[in-house]
Amino acid sequence: MSKSSDAVHAILRQSEGFRSAQDIFTKMRADGAKIGLTTVYRALQSLSDDGRVDMLRTDDGESVYRACESDVHHHHLVCRRCGHTVEVAGPDVERWAEAVGADYGFIEVTHTVEVFGTCPDCASAAAGSR
Repeated sequence: MSKSSDAVHAILRQSEGFRSAQDIFTKMRADGAKIGLTTVYRALQSLSDDGRVDMLRTDDGESVYRACESDVHHHHLVCRRCGHTVEVAGPDVERWAEAVGADYGFIEVTHTVEVFGTCPDCASAAAGSR
């Protein structure tokens, strides 16, 4: 792994939730790193390919990343308001994806599933402000 990938991974391990490439780039530059945005994107792609970071697309289509907490395939439940994320297993989703692939003769089926909602804390805060 490259020094750039190691540095990007370190930022993500220190972060609470998902972060965009631009956020990571800005943090690294503020910390004095001489790194370009393209290098950050390449590092994130490499880390994602290696399974060391999770990547998801937000409701508005932006890719965001965080250090993986689990080595096994999983999905994410993400709060639309605060970004709080929970890793969840999805055996029903796994069976469904395999069945859909098989129905059409596909093999080696992979998938990405992200579920968005409002976490209990944000729901309580919203209810309290009414």
